[in-house]
Amino acid sequence: QQKAVVYDRAGDAHYDTISAFIKSMRASDEKGAMYWLAKMLHAGEDFRFIARRIVIFASEDIGLADPEALQLAVATQQAVEFVGMPEARIPLAHATAYMCRTPKNREAYDALNAATEGIETEQTKRVPEHLKNKHFPVNPER
Repeated sequence: QQKAVVYDRAGDAHYDTISAFIKSMRASDEKGAMYWLAKMLHAGEDFRFIARRIVIFASEDIGLADPEALQLAVATQQAVEFVGMPEARIPLAHATAYMCRTPKNREAYDALNAATEGIETEQTKRVPEHLKNKHFPVNPER
């Protein structure tokens, strides 16, 4: 007898499970990440959604520690589109294992957030003269 999987693709279980998947990868918990991946796939989660989250994770959480992680994530997204289910689960597992094993670094993501916060809370600056494009004629309306 097969057990029912508790999973609501439109509700809390959807968001809780993807959160558990991402947090497991962030903690380098490969066994845990594989469990959450398998649960999502078994419950019929859209494999494209999972691939998209891996792409985001590669840039947000791994970033500069391993620039190849983003390349692998994008290749995974392309591979799952190409092969479809049920084989899409294989490149998803490959990417999940890689994301768990590689070093993590959020510097670029954190720097962008800090710059964005500065723009939202302060008056924006004009472009300094030394950074302007000097190769084109000056717009007389400036």
